[in-house]
Amino acid sequence: MKKRLKKFMFRLMVTVLFLFGLLVTSMLSPILLYANKTTVGNYSIYHNKQLNNNFLQQLNQSNNIIKSSELYDPKLKIDVCLKDGSSYPGLVTFVMGKDLISSFYNKIILTGDTVNYSDNYIQLDGHKWNFLQMLAHAQVHCLEFNKYGLWHSNPIAKHPAWKWEGYPEYIAKQNPDQVNLQDNIEKLLQAESTPNNGWMKFADSAETLISFDEYRLLIKYCIEIKKMTFGALMKDTTGENTVRQQMIEWYNRQRN
Repeated sequence: MKKRLKKFMFRLMVTVLFLFGLLVTSMLSPILLYANKTTVGNYSIYHNKQLNNNFLQQLNQSNNIIKSSELYDPKLKIDVCLKDGSSYPGLVTFVMGKDLISSFYNKIILTGDTVNYSDNYIQLDGHKWNFLQMLAHAQVHCLEFNKYGLWHSNPIAKHPAWKWEGYPEYIAKQNPDQVNLQDNIEKLLQAESTPNNGWMKFADSAETLISFDEYRLLIKYCIEIKKMTFGALMKDTTGENTVRQQMIEWYNRQRN
């Protein structure tokens, strides 16, 4: 009986390890689940259907956006995995959970419900986000991973969300109505003080979570007003509530 149990446990362990290895291999090798791979500059695009010209233009624009990041590495190769019939985005969603665009290591995967390249939006659960900005946001996460490595990146490192998510938001959101800090703090406070369900809109009608916009403005305040680098900010121990208080005090001084 004991021998049978040991054999069963051994076989179970081997099966689990095999399935785990297969999962890891599939996650790291999207080409296994796509019909095509197209290389454009530092990007490897995995797709089943013909590439959309608007998407290619947006990918190029997003690269120009992330160049403003202090983490930018022109040598970094990024895999872009489209949701156009492959089972890969579904696999990523199964492992990582539902999201607009998932990112890990050097990979970004379109996992939202729908993407409209011509109108520049990606949609999830009825909410529309600016696709170009989300594409840049996801790439900044790859830059964070490239800089800090697996063990010092989220979710393992458990950095405060306002820093880890706020920095990609800060780099990505550069539309004219998103540049002035004082104006944007005013919009944030207005959104927080009115019925909102946790959401707010920008001038282009794209939506965002109010919490994410707060993260963005906290980073903007630290970098542009306090003159901190992102590297210094990651080492700084000042809490989110304290930084927000400092930001609001700065905002009030500008109004007087």
